Amino acid sequence: MVHGQNTTVILYKITNGASPGVLRLIPMVNCRGYHFITYADQINFTQNRINGGVSVKGREEVPPLLLTVSDGAYNPGGNWFKGMAYLEEKERGENCFEDHYIPGFFEVSLAAGENKTVAVIASTVELDNPDGEKLLERARGRQRELENLAGYDETLARRLVRAADAFIVRRRSTGAKTVIAGYPWFTDWGRDTMIALPGLTLVTKRFNDARDILLTYARQCKKGLLPNCFPDGDEAPLYNTVDASLWYFQAVYKYLVYTGDLEFIHEQIYPVLKEIIHWYINGTDYNIFMDEDGLLNAGTPDVQLTWMDAKVDGWVVTPRNGKPVEVNALWYNALCVLEILAGVYGERLAFQDLTARIKSSFTTSFWSEKEGYLCDVISPEGKDWKVRPNQLLAVSLPYSMLSGEQARRVVHKVWRELYVAYGIRSLSPECGEYKGVYTGDRVQRDGSYHQGTAWSWLMGPFVTAYRKSYNYSAASREQAYRFLEPFRNHLRDRGVGQVSEIFDGNEPVAPKGCFAQAWGGAEVLRAYVEDVLEIRPPALEKIEALIRG
Repeated sequence: MVHGQNTTVILYKITNGASPGVLRLIPMVNCRGYHFITYADQINFTQNRINGGVSVKGREEVPPLLLTVSDGAYNPGGNWFKGMAYLEEKERGENCFEDHYIPGFFEVSLAAGENKTVAVIASTVELDNPDGEKLLERARGRQRELENLAGYDETLARRLVRAADAFIVRRRSTGAKTVIAGYPWFTDWGRDTMIALPGLTLVTKRFNDARDILLTYARQCKKGLLPNCFPDGDEAPLYNTVDASLWYFQAVYKYLVYTGDLEFIHEQIYPVLKEIIHWYINGTDYNIFMDEDGLLNAGTPDVQLTWMDAKVDGWVVTPRNGKPVEVNALWYNALCVLEILAGVYGERLAFQDLTARIKSSFTTSFWSEKEGYLCDVISPEGKDWKVRPNQLLAVSLPYSMLSGEQARRVVHKVWRELYVAYGIRSLSPECGEYKGVYTGDRVQRDGSYHQGTAWSWLMGPFVTAYRKSYNYSAASREQAYRFLEPFRNHLRDRGVGQVSEIFDGNEPVAPKGCFAQAWGGAEVLRAYVEDVLEIRPPALEKIEALIRG
């Protein structure tokens, strides 16, 4: 696929036998959004011959599809292939039969014993010199450049660097870079973007892209809230999230330790960080406010603001209104980051008393000394002691409120009850509400999405928390390698070259959901580089020296 445009190249390398032959290529064409199904009576396709092929038009508002072949003749037709079956849609309880338009076919003559390469190009833009082999080599050259820019010799790291490129795109509505959360059906989400940003843009040394993305979201900040998501098309962004703004602080911190670019942060980002904290302390939309104990409260029983946000037909699957554990870990981390920046920039922000109060309230309210883990959320109904992975962030973030012993106990609890080969379960199998297989119709799937399904992105915080809790010992490094090694094989599975969004919590831990997920691949890459290869962010020592004063 050609970077930056809707062009796909397919090369057929043919070795013919002793007799003459013909290669017949029959394209099936559709023109729809990825959430829809087409039937033959819904679209009136038209076609026109062009040099080397055919132009096929489906809808007035959509550019035509240009199909060209480097060798051979096009024979027009105009038939429909009816009733193509989609097995995954069938499993998901969705419409699983679709019709596709067949405009005609291409025929390529093959002489006896002939070796031939045939290039097929599908594009929505007119190409000056539609040379498929050159376009393919250009795409491969770009991949090599990205791998060389990142500079990693290890195969898994290089493959994940290549995978990262698929998610960094330019949004028409803002004119700036953003991150597609996952293929084939997600757009750009604030939370996913901030979690994925270090792996996609910093570990890969794409610092200009990181700067562009941080600036894009800074300009979209309203009342202290970053967008939760940008809908399809050009509709206004939605702001129903409590943690996207807090993850923004972590993304900024990682940007600094990778680039040392204090000037950009001071001029463009620092005022937004202060604005976010102001709104969170004093209260903003969606019932987000700092309580008297210093902890953050967010949401209502009907409004879910964390990443565990599944809601179907009015049913809130995983109610987490109140004080979620990871939100308050992020809250403490954000205040620490802002206080450090203020000191570097010569400004006094007196957060010491507040962070001390938050730390005291957090450990008193969330920690169970007897059980050795953190409760998941404190709501008006009480404390939820279901074992979930959100507590990992209280260990993995740079600024933690837990002691070393508490951190180790949290990590071991998660390892023992939530770890599987490709991710971390969203709920312990020891809980009666656990769902170990992500399958069925929409209600069934949403009912298991955060109720036992394992998530690939959580491997990043888990591996980082593990290494951190064992003081980065040599033995912990070897174990971190074992945690991430299964992804080497997964990159050859399902969405080839990509990390899947989710996996079944039960064996055989089958990949499900999006076949390519930004924060999954990004966090595996970040953890592999930082915690297995032990390649430190290049500006870390500079920033640490400034912090020490």
